[in-house]
Formats: sequence, structure tokens, C-alpha cells
Amino acid sequence: MDSKNVIAAISLSAAVIILYSLFFAPSPQDLKQVQEEKNQVLETTEAPSLEVEEKVLEISRSEAKSKNQRVEFENISMKGSISLTGSTIDDLTFKKYTETLDGNDQIILLNPRNLNNGYYIETGWATNNENIDVPNSKTIWEVVGNNKLSPNNPINLKWENDQGIIFNKKISIDDEYLFTVDQSIKNTTEKKYNFYPYGQIIRNTAPEVTNFYILHEGLLGVFDDQLVEQDYDDIEEKKYSVNAGKGWLGITDKYWITSLIPEKNKEFKADFEFKNKFKANFIERNPTTVGANETKSNNIKIIIAAKEVGVIDGYAEKLKVDKFDLAIDWGWFYFIVKPLFFAIDYFFKISGNFGIAIVLITFCIRLAFFPLSNYSFRSMAKMKVLQPEMTRLKELHKEDKVKLQQEMMALYKKEKINPLSGCLPILIQIPFFFAIYKMLFVTIEMRHQPFFGWIKDLSERDPTSIFNLFGIIPWDPPSFLLIGAWPCLMGVSMYLQQKLNPTPPDPIQAKIFMFFPLFLTVILAPFPSGLVIYWTVNNVLTMAQQYVIIKRTAVKTVQ
Repeated sequence: MDSKNVIAAISLSAAVIILYSLFFAPSPQDLKQVQEEKNQVLETTEAPSLEVEEKVLEISRSEAKSKNQRVEFENISMKGSISLTGSTIDDLTFKKYTETLDGNDQIILLNPRNLNNGYYIETGWATNNENIDVPNSKTIWEVVGNNKLSPNNPINLKWENDQGIIFNKKISIDDEYLFTVDQSIKNTTEKKYNFYPYGQIIRNTAPEVTNFYILHEGLLGVFDDQLVEQDYDDIEEKKYSVNAGKGWLGITDKYWITSLIPEKNKEFKADFEFKNKFKANFIERNPTTVGANETKSNNIKIIIAAKEVGVIDGYAEKLKVDKFDLAIDWGWFYFIVKPLFFAIDYFFKISGNFGIAIVLITFCIRLAFFPLSNYSFRSMAKMKVLQPEMTRLKELHKEDKVKLQQEMMALYKKEKINPLSGCLPILIQIPFFFAIYKMLFVTIEMRHQPFFGWIKDLSERDPTSIFNLFGIIPWDPPSFLLIGAWPCLMGVSMYLQQKLNPTPPDPIQAKIFMFFPLFLTVILAPFPSGLVIYWTVNNVLTMAQQYVIIKRTAVKTVQ
């Protein structure tokens, strides 16, 4: 494979990150059309609409919390409180995660409804009977018994309307991120009524998202085994509705998720919509009929979690929730990205450092492709040895392109060289390059994980810059000049690797290729440092293998 093919393959490695969604993802219009054809005519029942008239107040978070009576909760993973007004989960902090690497401020996910960044979860019952009062967002619930929620210590809430119907909620939590809401209706009258259980997640404003094609942030769900992802912009333009017999729904950030899991074996309608606020909700399609002096119940699971792989997979298995592991955006290369994570996680447990784990997995990938790379490099080495002869033929037949091609093909055949063989191993490794990038980008396990020296977070860019001599000069360059030490090492390794390949016979083409490592260094400088380390180590191993083969091929040719 000549240098042109090598550079083309490297270019494709970078381009696949940016153009991935364009090449592999079906269009949103196609997905919507399939789902619309699948949906049946929706019933007229709807979950309670958002209180669009509710005003957002310019007050602090603590002031907003103090406006309502609350029940506190805490376990080893999270802490917060539930507002007795509306029995709303609207205050939640992750105890194990901080906003910044060196900071002490823990991640706050949920906030009260009257704040600009309000983000909260409601559950309850809806009815078509206008003569029956049901609890709503302004209902003040009564605590019965225990007034603090913790694992193995659920809380019980009660509210009774003026028509003789008693509503109860039993809310429990586990040791990690699961809320279980067992809600019941006791009808003390001689009449029967129909009610519809619902749950909804409400977010007042869209957060700042990454704007990367590689990651979905917004509303999502799995309905009858079909994954649905809707960006905030999509929902602002058009409401999304679907009927399903099973599934789950929620709102996802890069590292955090809020999700609702309806009761099993109950058909429901799900909506993603925007009416001054974003809402992901479900409501059961078939009514729960509560007869005279009868009690009926419903169960809703709520997972508000840091998207730890073990936790998400554990809930998917424990609760038997289909495809809940897709709460982590593994992408279209799921079959590579997720196993790759488990491999790196295994090496992390052995070494205690994710950076070392990345180096070890790079060795494993190189080892897996060793035979194929050997075949490729032998072909490239032979082409480099034959380069003087190819230059001679080009000069001899410069006026006859057809004759030149015939002579070159004859030379390839005589020396048993396939000029395209060098591309194959590089093209095969492109999905692994993308998978490493995807894994570093989406897994919270990589967040705030250090390597050695100045790399304190493998999921972020190298913080140093060649423009202040990597910190020697006391000057902080702007972000676009942050071309760190590891990207520079990667660029140097690419340049040296290029020197081992056959030089293009065209002088102009050779100069262009000479600057290509510099171009990729600038392009990849903002990428996660873990990815740059992977590519640098991979280049070094590739050069070592290629150098040995070139030397052996040259000796055999001389002999």
C-alpha cells in the first residue's frame, strides 16, 4: 500500500467520527413513519397537562425547597427530598460525583418546579370523570408513620377527596438509584370509577448539550423493543406519541438519566412533548376500575441514576426491563463498544489505572491484528524496495499512461505484491478506533480518571499547550491553541510512521502528505486524551512491527 492509501485510511478514521451519523443512522423521518404506521388510534385519555401558567421564580434553590413541606431520603448513592405538595421527587443530589475534578460541589440533578432549571418527577392517577377529584401538583399529601425515606424504610403518603375516595402512596428506595412507587385507590362509596395511572418527568428548560453527533441527549425510550431518541429541538417542533405494550421512557444527559418504568403487562401511551416545558410521560390505556368498597393498586419504577454500566445492566436484569442498557448510548457499534468497555474495565481492575488499561487493550488489539498487519506490511515493504524501479518505469513511460500501468501491474505480479493489501488492516481497525472514542465519551467510569503526569481526566482533552511550551511560559493560551503534549507525540509518531511507507512519486503529493500529521494533530487535539494516548501507543507498536518487517524484506531482496 502506498503512502496515499495510508493517509486516506487515516483520514477515514477521523472522518468516521464526524460523519458517522450521516452514514449509519436511519433518518428520523423514517423512524417516525414506521412508528406512526404501527400505532393504533389513540384513546382520548391523556396524562394531566403541564401547568403552563405556573411562574418561574427568581429565588434560590434553598428558598424554593423551603416553600413546601418535605420528606428527606438518603442512601449510599443519592440524597434529597420529596415535596409533599404533589408528592413530587424534585430534589436529588448524587453523592459520589462532583461538578469538577478538584471541586467539592456534588452533582445536583433534580430541582423544584418553580426554578428556571426545574426538573422533577410526578406519579398519580387521571380520570375522565369531572365530578371526581384526583391528586394533582398542588395536592398536599399527609405522611403516615415514618417521615424519612431510606433503604428498608419506605414512607407512606395519604390523601382523601370529598367524594369518599382515599389515595395512598408507598415510596421505597434501594441502595443505589431505584425508587418504587406503589400507589393505591380505596373506594369507600357504593359507586365504581375508572382511573388511569400515569407518570411524568418534567424539565423546565433544556440543558446545555454536547452537540456531538456521537451522543444523544434528550428524551428517549424503548417501546415494544424499538429504541426512540428525540432531541430537545425535535420535541419543540413536534410532539411524539406512541402506544406500547411494554417498555420504558425518560430523559437522558451525557452521564445521568431519569426514567419511568410502567407496570408490566399493562398497555400504555407515551408522549414526548413541549408546552413551555419538556415532558416525557406515560398513561395506561386501559382503565383501572375501582368498584364499590374496593381497593386497586399500581406499581411504577423510577430510576434516577448516574449511568454506571454495572448499575444500568443490573437494573435491566433485575427488573427484567427490555433494552434498558440502551440508556447508555453505545451507538451503532454497540457490539464493539460495550465488549471493549468490559475488556478495559477488566484491565483497570488489574492495573488500577484506566490509562494503563487503554495501553493494555491497545496491545491486545495489535496482537489480534498481528497476522493481518504482517501481510500488509510485507506488501508495503516490497513496494518500498521496488520504488526505484517504479520511478524508472514512470520516467520511461511518462508519455504512455496505458503502457505504464501495464508495466507496473506486471511488476506487481512478478514480485507477488497486492498494492491494495495495505489498506485492509487499517480499514478493519477503524471501528476499534471509533469504539475507543465512543467508550471514552459516553461512559461515566472514564470521567475524572487520571493517567500519569499532567493527564488528570482521560475523558477530557490534554490541558497543556505547545504554545506556552507545555507550561514553562506563564501564559494561558486560548482554547483553540491548546495543542497538548500527547497530541504532539501522536503527530510525531504519525510522521515517523509515514516515513516508513513508500514515498509518493509526485513531489507535490509528497509535500501534502508530509503536512498531514500536523493537520490531524490540530484536529484531534480537543479529543479525549485517552483516545490520543490509544492512537499514539498504537502508532508506536505499528512502527515497531513495520520496521522489523521492512528490514527483513530488504535483506531478503538483497540476497
